[in-house]
Amino acid sequence: MLKTFRLGGIHPAENKLSANRKIETLNLPAQVIIPLGQHIGAPAQAVVKKGDVVKAGTLIAQATGFVSANIHSSVSGKVAKIEDVADASGNRRPAVFIDVEGDEWEEAIDRSPELVREIALDAKQIVDRIKECGIVGLGGATFPTHVKLMPPPGSKADVVIINAVECEPYLTSDHQLMLEKAEEIMVGVQILMKAVQVNKAIIGIENNKKDAISLMSGIAAKYEGITVEALKVQYPQGGEKQLIDATIRRQVASGALPISTGAVVQNVGTAYAVYEAVQKNKPLFERVVTVTGKSLATPSNFLARVGTPMKQLIDAAGGLPEDTGKVISGGPMMGKAMPTIDATVVKGCSGILIMKDLESRRKEMVDCIRCAKCVHVCPMGLNPTYLMRVSELAMYDEAEANRIMDCIECGSCSYTCPSNRTLLDYIRLGKGKVGGIIRARAASNAPKK
Repeated sequence: MLKTFRLGGIHPAENKLSANRKIETLNLPAQVIIPLGQHIGAPAQAVVKKGDVVKAGTLIAQATGFVSANIHSSVSGKVAKIEDVADASGNRRPAVFIDVEGDEWEEAIDRSPELVREIALDAKQIVDRIKECGIVGLGGATFPTHVKLMPPPGSKADVVIINAVECEPYLTSDHQLMLEKAEEIMVGVQILMKAVQVNKAIIGIENNKKDAISLMSGIAAKYEGITVEALKVQYPQGGEKQLIDATIRRQVASGALPISTGAVVQNVGTAYAVYEAVQKNKPLFERVVTVTGKSLATPSNFLARVGTPMKQLIDAAGGLPEDTGKVISGGPMMGKAMPTIDATVVKGCSGILIMKDLESRRKEMVDCIRCAKCVHVCPMGLNPTYLMRVSELAMYDEAEANRIMDCIECGSCSYTCPSNRTLLDYIRLGKGKVGGIIRARAASNAPKK
């Protein structure tokens, strides 16, 4: 029997419309707009100014804290300006505008296609290189990778788990990356193992990707300590806590970090980016993006430079269909509707989903019928209808006491609710308020300098 996590979960329609569509390299835009806050943590600080000439791979913004990430130019050209611009959520953030002139890369980047298997760097050098190259988690969370590879005092890793699940409906960028870059990914996994000094790695892949399971299993057999685990198709198996449970049968306690189980979890796209950083000295300035939707002419997987307008990707897939009701950055479960398609590709952009008008409309919300379906499917063992209620009433002490901060915002509750309750919307609101209260309390209790 195939493994999966033990609590909750759903199986929405997969709709992998772009499966087996080979990765196409997108043409360079006339201008890229590269936001300075495209990772969890402190935004990067610009180190370039208007008029500066840059190449692909040039550092343009430096990390400003431990949890932060460097940002590099994705093109060669001239810095046009640095000013605020609306991101995919509609929030205005500082960004570097670069007018594209040719495609010249930094000389230190190895652009040859040859596979480099031998890992010359030691553990510390690996972490330093990953930090320099601005690698972040490419599964959507965009947590700086070097931080994950530095467990806090008292914590020790014994296994690296690679998230190749891609459980979000529609998205296929990770799947196709495995089919085309399997050997590079394996070396990337070895690098991650060396960085955290473990001799075991598990690559978890859901069973709807049998071609990737077969290919990756065959290649993994040549690499000591790396195994591939076929998993039952179950959303949200790509969540760190759910994947740890599915693969090694350990559960992360409420409020604890995944490293408390001895596991370091990295996305399969991140493993490939780590390979490119360590073996090719290539910063993270491009990624594979799925562009998909039922009315789209050609659902596709594109290799796109960071800062490329999303409109260009949509045009390359056949253009915006007439029946479009909503454009989502990411997948339908955890992605966010975009107010404009003029936003640009960032490191965490795994997909662009174009939903038909009729599919994108919310149904009328009616009273809760106390069916407990939302409780049954919650992978964190929460009571979503109660958390919605206390968030709606601003009862934040109750929300905190009932573990609202444990919510992973997977949307399983809203998906399964027969009353069309906007459960996740209110829980997100409550999480934001409770998180602010917790931070304020920690600051007030901190010792005075």
